[in-house]
Amino acid sequence: MNRGGTELPVPNFQAFMLPWLQVLGDGDIHSLEEIREVIAEQFHLTENDKNELLPSGKQSVFHNRVAWAGTYLRKALLVERVERARFRITSRGREVLASNPGKIDKQFLMQFPEFVEFHQGSRRTRVSQESDSVTANEANTPEETLEASYQELRRELAQELLERVKQCSPSFFEKLVVDLLVAMGYGGSRADAGQAIGRSGDGGVDGIIKEDKLGLDVIYIQAKRWDGPVGRPVVQAFAGSLEGLRARKGVLITTSKFTNEAKEYVDRIEKKIVLIDGERLTELMIDHDIGTTKVVSYDIKKLDSDYFVED
Repeated sequence: MNRGGTELPVPNFQAFMLPWLQVLGDGDIHSLEEIREVIAEQFHLTENDKNELLPSGKQSVFHNRVAWAGTYLRKALLVERVERARFRITSRGREVLASNPGKIDKQFLMQFPEFVEFHQGSRRTRVSQESDSVTANEANTPEETLEASYQELRRELAQELLERVKQCSPSFFEKLVVDLLVAMGYGGSRADAGQAIGRSGDGGVDGIIKEDKLGLDVIYIQAKRWDGPVGRPVVQAFAGSLEGLRARKGVLITTSKFTNEAKEYVDRIEKKIVLIDGERLTELMIDHDIGTTKVVSYDIKKLDSDYFVED
């Protein structure tokens, strides 16, 4: 497709958002492959256009951009994924289509608070927000562009991980907690950790685990697969239970969030308790390769001036 001879054959992913939504406009469930076919036909993309690869050589530019268009629509709650690679329009999506928008892009989606939260990230990704603002500036460096893109990919992965963790069974949640703790260096062997951890009555996990491989100290673990916030009473009860378990340290994990009162209580007490909310949990999972797999890595190199020094 000829677009002036200077642009890439495949349009920017934002150009795919409105066609994405229009494909789902009939209210039926459509596969990702169907959506790709309609978009490719609408933009008159050739087989060579569709097969153009990203620099990594791992995925086509077209597939990557169609996928990201869908991700943005999902984060704005205009479409929903009903199962793997199959999607359906939401009531909000139908309202948007009924308004007959000329286009849908990032700026259009910023009217929806769920998308704003996704796009801006949390307080712990403030650096990436600054990088995002730099990305919007034409004066950004390649390193800044790469970093901003990396942080956005990481935020999307973290949210997908948290969704999956909340859907998993209590037994799988137990395995996940054990795998993460062992990967972080706690619990000795995985067999030791597995014996020390067990499920609780509320679908969570609790138990005692070694702080190091020698077992010189122990840590009391409690993990709650909850949706609602964890308040001070739960944290206070957790602190009290450390006494009977001969544990001076504790880690309380939740798939949701902790209230400010719960955090303030932990700061005031003598015992060392670490609170890990859903956001931090997914960060640790990503950092320690739990439930994730590496797709591609880039080595950023610079000139070695010392090499060119002549004696």
